[in-house]
Amino acid sequence: MMLEANAQVESWKNTISGVREQIGKVIVGQEEIVEQLLWCVFAGGHALLEGIPGLGKTMLVRTIADMLDLSFSRIQFTPDLMPSDITGTNVIRFGPQGSTDTVFQPGPVFSSIVLADEINRATPKTQSAMLEAMQEQTVTVGGETHRLPQPFFVLATQNPLENEGTYPLPEAQLDRFLLKIHVSYPSPDELKEIVRRTTSSSQPTADKLASASELLEIRQAAKEVLLADDVLDYGVRLLMMTHPEEVSAPDSVRKYLRFGSGPRGIQSIVSVAKVRAISKGRMHVSTGDIAAVAVPALRHRLFLNFEGQALGISTDSLIEDILSALEGGRR
Repeated sequence: MMLEANAQVESWKNTISGVREQIGKVIVGQEEIVEQLLWCVFAGGHALLEGIPGLGKTMLVRTIADMLDLSFSRIQFTPDLMPSDITGTNVIRFGPQGSTDTVFQPGPVFSSIVLADEINRATPKTQSAMLEAMQEQTVTVGGETHRLPQPFFVLATQNPLENEGTYPLPEAQLDRFLLKIHVSYPSPDELKEIVRRTTSSSQPTADKLASASELLEIRQAAKEVLLADDVLDYGVRLLMMTHPEEVSAPDSVRKYLRFGSGPRGIQSIVSVAKVRAISKGRMHVSTGDIAAVAVPALRHRLFLNFEGQALGISTDSLIEDILSALEGGRR
């Protein structure tokens, strides 16, 4: 029985590794971003990708959808986009002899992977149309609730440079994203490879490597990954130290943070850490898993005070300070 269990874990590990390699055929570099996005997908959560235009965010999301053979839709968020443009609406259908009835016309949110491109360009009213879909995985129109397809992911992008014509995401919606992933600028060697791939006559493609059923199987298996009390205590201490009123919080947190993370922060950390454990061939979470996923899981859940904003303090650096303090305490 033990051998069978080990073989199954190894199979899941190989599936995740194979998906990562196939993405590498299309996406140049960005290994850390790809890794974090796969954690999010296999954990069954939503991701917010932040980076300047042209870094391959849309291509990355489309590649994952193709490789997992999932339905894909892209919503380009603009200030004039309406909630019904996302969710769908009831339309009148004319029948024989002049009879009429109403039928629901699904919107683009009815796909397994929804790319919400430049989500911060839509008004708060339209952004709120995504809240029910992201949290409950349902859409309610005209008093009738419709289930979304499974699996279901929202992978949203936003440009950190432009502020004109944008509407910052409210804290309640930011909290629905399992991870916030920073997409970094490529190195000179990666830029050269991007040019070679995109200006040649043949474009690389990724093979279909896994199905929706396999993805759901790994997601369910992640829930069975063991979480020891001492590892959970480590995660809880990490979360509590994001609060400036916490006595054990680092000086930088007490000085520059206004609010720390809510309970969804530790839930996200544990969910993603379990997937990371499987990707390493383990069925138990380590403190190393918790530390590895802390930054993308918490960076959008910490809110700087005025002094922190004025000095341009990064929430990433504050999380790193907390991790250093935790490691120092363990020694």
